[in-house]
Amino acid sequence: MNNTISRRFFLKKTAAGIGALAAASLPGKVEASKNNQDEHLATVIDIQKCIGCEACVDACHKVNDSNYPNPKKPFPKMYPERTKPEDWSDKKQVRDRLTPYNWIFIQSVTVNYNNQEKTLTIPRRCMHCINPPCVKLCPWGAAKQFENGISKIDSSICLGGSKCKSVCPWKIPQRQTGVGLYLDIMPSFGGNGVMYKCDRCYDRIAKGETPACIEECPEGVQTIGKRGDMINLAEKIAKETNGYIYGINENGGTNTFYVSPVPFDMLDKAIKEENGKPHLKVVSDMMGQANNLAYAMFISPIAGIAAAVGTYYNLIKKQKNEGTSNETK
Repeated sequence: MNNTISRRFFLKKTAAGIGALAAASLPGKVEASKNNQDEHLATVIDIQKCIGCEACVDACHKVNDSNYPNPKKPFPKMYPERTKPEDWSDKKQVRDRLTPYNWIFIQSVTVNYNNQEKTLTIPRRCMHCINPPCVKLCPWGAAKQFENGISKIDSSICLGGSKCKSVCPWKIPQRQTGVGLYLDIMPSFGGNGVMYKCDRCYDRIAKGETPACIEECPEGVQTIGKRGDMINLAEKIAKETNGYIYGINENGGTNTFYVSPVPFDMLDKAIKEENGKPHLKVVSDMMGQANNLAYAMFISPIAGIAAAVGTYYNLIKKQKNEGTSNETK
């Protein structure tokens, strides 16, 4: 039996309940301010401790296995035809870059510093910015930032339009075609899938647990704590090792601080920047740009309504499917 919700049924139900959900659709979304920054969780990543064992990658795979996409094939034909599918479902084993099935990877960089060849291995994932453009500029309201500073994409309402990726200075989010809400409401004209990225083990943190990549690291590469404390720790490590820090000011400030014994501009020059393999360049504040600020102000109410529509659609779909299931028993 086809359980897809008819447009007439959806619009009838939505008209009855959308108002309440629009007001409550984004309970965790916050505006960046100096006040709530103090409550953000941040991590210090001491690069010189990383041995490239990929224990963090394995841990991430283990805890997020149920969150990875399970696409339906064949994919709907998209219009315009230049919109191409992005399918990683047959390449789940890829570990040397970010994908919808690999939210953290180890980036290896070799440089000649102080007349000595040095290879560093760097865990790369979402930077979890203080004022994340992926959240503020998502037209569907699918990306959220919580009070603890974690940014998260809600896969149940994401339409895969990849605005989050285009405005991310590091192009972190990755898309998988054949999953998500677009299959039900706009299979040929939607965003062509769902966007995926590290959510900092949000569910584990909510239960008082540690992110899996930190817990399983045998070398203690990452330390997590309140942002102010982590800035102090990063500066302490940098002072003791005559090192350098990345992430405190990038993109207006992030909640990920890398400490390196080698200058980051040198590391960046040695990186072969590709899709899914982010750079280490100096990054200006994306949300400080006038056009992005204007767009954010314009899109905010629309995104709230879009998120409410998506949430309510999933709710009535679930209710209808449960009703159908009970009728067949």
